[in-house]
Amino acid sequence: MYTTYHLESAQDVNADLLDSIKATFKSKSITITVEETDCDDELTDEMKAILDERLLEDESTDMSAEDFFNELKERYGL
Repeated sequence: MYTTYHLESAQDVNADLLDSIKATFKSKSITITVEETDCDDELTDEMKAILDERLLEDESTDMSAEDFFNELKERYGL
């Protein structure tokens, strides 16, 4: 069993949170991993504008993913 807690700040870690973990897992062995959250999950206005422009492009000029990767390999030796 696992539970994920999302906190706005490390300052939100308090006795209530620890009590909740203790109540949930009782005397079972647990592992606690702390990970800093990147706030990159929201698009900026600039990103949205670029995507909107891309949606307006002529689809007949699109290339397949395979062709795109082949071009990258040729151009950059990937």
